Amino acid sequence: MEEALLHFSEAGIEERGGIFTRREVVEFILDLTGYTADKPLYSRTLLEPSFGEGDFLLVAVERLLVAYQLNTQSMLNIASDLRDSIRAVELHPETFQRAYEKLNLLLRKFDITQSDADALLGKWLVCGDFLLTDLPFKFSYVVGNPPYVRQEMIPDTLLLEYRRRFKTIFDRADLYVPFIEKSLSLLAPQGSLGFICADRWMKNKYGGPLRRLVAEKYHLEYYVDMFDTEAFSVDVTTYPAVTVIVNEKAGPTRIASRPPIDAAFLETLARELKSGGRNNSAIWEVSEVAAGSEPWILHSFDQLALVRRLEEQFPIIEETGCNVGIGVASGADDVFIGKFDELDVEPSRKLPLVMTEDIIDGTVKWLGRGIMNPFKDDGKLVNLRDFPKLAAFVKRNEHLLRGRHVARQNPNNWYRTIDRIYPELVRKPKLLIPDIKGTAHVVYEDGRFYPHHNLYYITSEEWDLRALQAVLVSGIARLFVSVYSTRMRGGYLRFQAQYLRRIRLPRWTEIPEAIKAELIDAAGRGDAQACNTATFKLYGLSKQGKMAIGGNGE
Repeated sequence: MEEALLHFSEAGIEERGGIFTRREVVEFILDLTGYTADKPLYSRTLLEPSFGEGDFLLVAVERLLVAYQLNTQSMLNIASDLRDSIRAVELHPETFQRAYEKLNLLLRKFDITQSDADALLGKWLVCGDFLLTDLPFKFSYVVGNPPYVRQEMIPDTLLLEYRRRFKTIFDRADLYVPFIEKSLSLLAPQGSLGFICADRWMKNKYGGPLRRLVAEKYHLEYYVDMFDTEAFSVDVTTYPAVTVIVNEKAGPTRIASRPPIDAAFLETLARELKSGGRNNSAIWEVSEVAAGSEPWILHSFDQLALVRRLEEQFPIIEETGCNVGIGVASGADDVFIGKFDELDVEPSRKLPLVMTEDIIDGTVKWLGRGIMNPFKDDGKLVNLRDFPKLAAFVKRNEHLLRGRHVARQNPNNWYRTIDRIYPELVRKPKLLIPDIKGTAHVVYEDGRFYPHHNLYYITSEEWDLRALQAVLVSGIARLFVSVYSTRMRGGYLRFQAQYLRRIRLPRWTEIPEAIKAELIDAAGRGDAQACNTATFKLYGLSKQGKMAIGGNGE
């Protein structure tokens, strides 16, 4: 493991997840956590678990020294008085050294002798892996910007040790997840953690264990959405949020969204968030944001109230006779997918395939592609001896197919697609929904094609699919997906199965015939406004509900 840690510590800044935070944002986070110079910071402790070149640490040390000078007559005992005021950890030796030099210069500007500066920095700064470093005490404050590193960038032996130590490393969790877990474990009673990091863990699958931990033991006090703001010194592809979590009994969460990165504005916003935001309409308060491992709903009152009402009143979509699925992932599209007429396999071993490009204009305009099907109807792989054309084709690509992860796991099944193919799905009418869109792009397909893995589909034995198309086009799909999913660059949403399954829907048998007919007619005509009108009637929406879902409220 030592070799893996050395390799990781010597990796480039992108591999280590280093992103530098603007000073205005650092000041804002310190204000929100309460690390301000008017408090006796010299009697409290602060931790920075990944200090980089000192974005947070330099500002925190300034505040600490100001607070100390305001409350002492002499600097003679500063090395002993402040020796335990700060602990900060950094993995990368060169970055550590640059931060050390910046901090040394700062201390000298405060007329601290070089020997005292050396003594303080020698105690404050630790060069090592925060996740593997033992720290001597609990902390009043933990602040910073934890590293955003995907699991595949972490050496296997190191990842195995992380998994052994931290229960929140679940599924494809990024490195900042165990950083948050360990940081929370180091909070003293009533201690505050203030981080700016990617918001994905707050809603997606891998964040479930960490959300549960917060719900059971801590208070999510503040949440500030920093999406589409210039919170960092360079442009980044993550979608950040500021969270302040306190080691105390759970309570309401005060929320703000997309503030301008301006020092005066952020100073005022922090003050108003801490005072309750009663005179600021841009601040709202939500109770029970953290509820077990459920995704956090951090939206305005009107959307949240509507979603909660629909959740109380109607069953989830798959309880109403609908099935939500995702198209086939082959693991080797260049091999398995091609022009349908040119796939040189037996007719029973290929299926017409619909892809995102086939439904761009809202209808199916098939571009003629197909996918080879190596499965029998019972889900077992066909015997290649029974299909000589298929056998010849896959053997020409055997080296590539055997190199896939799915084939290495089961060498005897080397010619399978990642996902099993169900031929009967071709014949079922279905609604097709692309993964990433700004709005719900819902296309009716009458039962001729198999969907590709970038498409989600809905089939139903009870609902009329044209009527369901009208409901989803109306904005119901976007409402639920926007509440529960993470956003993509440009404000796009991911219309994934896990979010589509959260949609609430009346049972088809309980809908008045007139509304059924209105829904079907609106979808058939492709009239978005008519879809809205019929859906409003279906759900019995008030004017406020109509506005929340995106209608005009009339």
